[in-house]
Amino acid sequence: MPPSYVKPFVKRGKTDAADAEAICTAVLQPTMRFVPVKSEAQQAVLMQHRTRDFLVRQLTQLANAIRAHLGEFGLVVPKGVHNMGRLVTDAEAADLPAEARMPLDLLVGQFRDTKRRIDAITADLRRAAEADETARRLQTMPGIGPITASVLGATVPDVSAFRSARDLSAWLGLTPKPHSSGGKERLGAISKMGNRYIRRLLSLGAMGVISARKRADPGADWLGRMLAKKPVKVVAIARANRMARAIWAMPRTGEAWRAT
Repeated sequence: MPPSYVKPFVKRGKTDAADAEAICTAVLQPTMRFVPVKSEAQQAVLMQHRTRDFLVRQLTQLANAIRAHLGEFGLVVPKGVHNMGRLVTDAEAADLPAEARMPLDLLVGQFRDTKRRIDAITADLRRAAEADETARRLQTMPGIGPITASVLGATVPDVSAFRSARDLSAWLGLTPKPHSSGGKERLGAISKMGNRYIRRLLSLGAMGVISARKRADPGADWLGRMLAKKPVKVVAIARANRMARAIWAMPRTGEAWRAT
């Protein structure tokens, strides 16, 4: 059971006896939700994803540090990790003080080493996603690549734990947060509950689909109509919500993604 669902049943204090009593009370609730136990293989895949995400954050920190230090010497390139090679090349050709060479070499060496480690983990995840049938089926949906398909297969191996597609979308925090009272329903922003990593990947995938659509003809389908009247970020969340619902349906039916 999620600990946040057991906490309201703790009467007073924090003791083993009080926690045990709260667990016994919570497990008897008819609407209690339970978390399925993951296998060691699934935990290993999730460990790969967490390690990769951690290294990506480190890579961003190193890139920002290198960019900030070299900016003091007038060396500036456009933002993005893909432009770091150009920045390092400009720094090697520039006439920098000797005292700045040593710390720059340390940062650049760590940046390149971290990039190699990320590429190695990414290659392993891609190979695993290509070998898994469910992951290959999920990748037929625009906006879902091997990384997203891999973490979905390890985190949600059995979608039957969710009664409906909306339950999966709500579990990912992609549904509006209600604040209703007195018979009046008020829906606010998305709840942002649940797995933040998967929610971020789905949002990025939705933004990729929207960017590709905006470069071409937006079309007259649901996505094209939404882009014509709503902000891009709002449409991206709505698209991620629809992607989550399709993710629930595809493993149940055994079908690949079909455009509607």
